[in-house]
Amino acid sequence: MAVCGISRDLLSMLFELAREHHPDEFVAVLRERNGIIRDLDLVPGTIVGEDSASFFVDMLPLDIHQAGSAHSHPNGVLSPSSADLGFFPTVGRYHIIVGYPYGPRDWRCYRADGSPVELEVVE
Repeated sequence: MAVCGISRDLLSMLFELAREHHPDEFVAVLRERNGIIRDLDLVPGTIVGEDSASFFVDMLPLDIHQAGSAHSHPNGVLSPSSADLGFFPTVGRYHIIVGYPYGPRDWRCYRADGSPVELEVVE
C-alpha cells in the first residue's frame, strides 16, 4: 500500500526519541495502517552511537504493515548518508530522518532509493 501521511503523534514521538538519545542516533521500524504511518517498533539488539545506529535485519518483527524506518541525525543534516542509502532498501519503502534540534520542521522522508517524498502530517 502506498503511504501518504504520518500521524502527528508519531512524528512527535520520533522527535522525543531523538532528544532522549542525543548525541547518539536512534533507529526504529515504521508501520502503517490504511496508508498512514502510525506506529513504530524498536528492534531488540539495536546498536547506537554518535555516528550510526543499526540492528540485525533478522530481528525485525514479521509484519505486512512495515513501511520503512526512522532514525536521527544528531548533526542536523536531513539528507541521507551513503550508509543510509545502503540500509533503506533492507527495511521498507519510506524512511524518515529527524535532525537536531528536533523541531517541527527538522525532518524529511525518503523513498528506499533516496529520493525525497512528501508526507502529509495528519491527526
